[in-house]
Amino acid sequence: MPIETRAATTEEHAAYSAQLIGISGIKTANCISISDFLTKQLPERETLLSPWLPKQSLSMLYAWRGIGKSWLALCIGYAVACGGQILGWQASKKNRVLYIDGELPAATLQQRLALIVNSFDSEPIENGFQIITPDLQENGVMPNLADSIGRELINEHTKDVDLIIVDNLSTLARGGRENESESWLPIQEWALQHRSQGRSVLFIHHSGKGGQQRGTSRKEDVLDTVISLRRPPDYEPNEGAKFELHFEKARNLTGDKAAPLEVELCGDNNHIKWKFKPATDAIIDRVQALAEDGSSRQEIAAETGLSRYQLKRLVDKANESGRNISIQDSRKNRANQ
Repeated sequence: MPIETRAATTEEHAAYSAQLIGISGIKTANCISISDFLTKQLPERETLLSPWLPKQSLSMLYAWRGIGKSWLALCIGYAVACGGQILGWQASKKNRVLYIDGELPAATLQQRLALIVNSFDSEPIENGFQIITPDLQENGVMPNLADSIGRELINEHTKDVDLIIVDNLSTLARGGRENESESWLPIQEWALQHRSQGRSVLFIHHSGKGGQQRGTSRKEDVLDTVISLRRPPDYEPNEGAKFELHFEKARNLTGDKAAPLEVELCGDNNHIKWKFKPATDAIIDRVQALAEDGSSRQEIAAETGLSRYQLKRLVDKANESGRNISIQDSRKNRANQ
């Protein structure tokens, strides 16, 4: 039996529109002609941390647990706040930062920030680096970015902020399933609202078992920059926070600026220091050490994950720049045995 249908009445259209406005706050979709758009005076897009973190941008930094992503996120935030430098990235001026921490005990966060403050030559402006952290909340419960009330609680502290750092999505966006794209949409809309108001948002996230950021890949669609931290192939647990930094997505970032880095966090009881160099240098060092130990091309390729072509090209370029890498021919070795 066919289902009867009818057109919605004017009253029903009005009721539905009112419902949408109540949910989203959107009253109309603004439209502009290309001629008006091209002549519209828009504010210049400043850079918070050159070259990859401009104002009004959405970014993500993700890694497996324990690699050092929170250390790096705290230092990025403090560098932006005090007009400092980290990993060769420079803040052009002092900006206001809101750091939303979702998991660290307050004492641990305090110890880390004390070391970071001691390691920079400048300081933020008054209230230039603000913190929201669980141990300072009633009953230790943080606002939940997955619901509208939680987002509004965060919004109360963002009025004059230039950069919001969300560390991390797993603890601060509690609702739905990470691998369902619909669960991400309210957080994405929240981030886009802040971008339209002139702010940048940096999300800190965990990687999954496959090495990619955990959950739906839809998170990356709207992001300007995606940075992943990975353990070097020859990493030993006693080396601490040591990782390779890769730009997996970087709008308007090309050439050497987008090249991966090998990064290591060092320090003592009073200061920290980030050591870094191009990751290709670290790979060349590894290839040279293996070659000097007598490893064959096949063994070096297997150890480093390079193809035979990549290995040859890397060695040729290294030798052109002054290195002296000589890899023995495994076929000759077999012939001499």
